[in-house]
Formats: sequence, structure tokens, C-alpha cells
Amino acid sequence: MLHTTRAVVLKTIRHGDNTVIVKAFAEQLGVRSFLVRTGKKKGASAASLQPLSRVELVADEHAERDLIMVRELRMERPFLAVTFDPVRATLALFVQEVLYKVLHGEAADPDLYAFVEEALEAMDTVPDIRNFPLVFLVRLSGHLGFRPSPPGLGQDRFDLREGEFVRGAAPHGHTLGPVLSQHLAALLPIEFASLPGPLIPTAQRRELLDHLLLYFRMHVEGLGELRSPAVLQQVLG
Repeated sequence: MLHTTRAVVLKTIRHGDNTVIVKAFAEQLGVRSFLVRTGKKKGASAASLQPLSRVELVADEHAERDLIMVRELRMERPFLAVTFDPVRATLALFVQEVLYKVLHGEAADPDLYAFVEEALEAMDTVPDIRNFPLVFLVRLSGHLGFRPSPPGLGQDRFDLREGEFVRGAAPHGHTLGPVLSQHLAALLPIEFASLPGPLIPTAQRRELLDHLLLYFRMHVEGLGELRSPAVLQQVLG
């Protein structure tokens, strides 16, 4: 069956002299592995196969094959600032690593795909990206099923294990202090278009990012440690 769909490249692995295996999040197919021809004659360009490239592809799916053959693949919308800005390029590494680790499932998810597209566009275009990683994780948590609800009266701490704001520290110890919890609450309504959002001191922004990544590890099975946040923290300051 032929499918024409938009997709976001998550990872590319060399397969042969003129082919690569591309793991991508496709709008109509979910997260799948595609076999893509490369090279000068009717092959996909190297730029279109970079992580987070937004592409359109024509895929030939067969039930008996694990890999989906791609007949055509073209860049749908190239990045502008990300290509030339080392800070945004480092941010892209972080976003790519997170998406590669958390996106699963061979089923279409239009809402999640629209969110990923919106996040990538914001990563490339919003003037101030200091709070982007925090807003990205908070909003992504909603699509994965564990977005925090706003705190109620007197709930001054966020319980990372239970995923909710609580009054006082939880016995298990995995709670944010009042200051970081207040910053997290302030980030909950922030959209990409309204970045940078609340003013968060650098040290607290770093600490909150570390705790949000811990929150993801608690709620996404097999996520493990990520490599990119350490570099991102240095670059964003």
C-alpha cells in the first residue's frame, strides 16, 4: 500500500552503499523504519536525512516486510536559524534525543505529530529559547499522558513520582522545593508562541531541567540517562 505522508526524521543508519535505514515519526504511520535510497540519481539528499528534518515521503508498505520502502523523499521545510546558530543546533540535539527515546508505536497520532511540528518550528524561530527545553518537556508530558495539573490552594511542592502538586514534602523524597515548584507552575500555561515565559534564574532553570528529566525517567519506561542535556546546560547558560 502506498502512503504519501509528512514525517520527522529521528535517526539515520547506514545500510549499504546507496541505502540508509531511517527511523522517522510519520504523520500517517507513526514511528516506523524506512529504507531510503541515497546517491546522485533519484536518491534522497543528505540534508533531508539529518535528524529532525521535516520531510514528505511516498512509502510502499507491505505487511510481510519490517522495513517500509521509500519511493520518494523530499525536504518539506528546511531549518533556517538552527543550521547557522550553534546554540539552536545544540538544542536540536537535545530535542532529537528526547523524541528518539520517547516516541514509540506504529499508529498515527495526529495531535502528537502536530505538537512535534510546532515544537520544531518554534525551536527554529522564537527569539528567546532559554526556557524552550522546559516548555518542550512540560508540553510533551501532556501528549505522553503525565502532564502536571496546576496546583491547588496551599499545594506548594510538586511530587515527581505521583505527578501532582502537593502540600508539603512527600515521604519518598522525590518532591521539588517550593521555589522550583512555583517556577514549574508558572510554566504550565506557556505556549511556544509566548516564550520566553517567566523569568527563571540560570541556576534554577538548570536544576528544574534536571528534575523534569528525572520526572520523565520515572514515567517513561526505559528512558535512561540522556547525553545531550549536559552540553545544552553549558550552551544555554
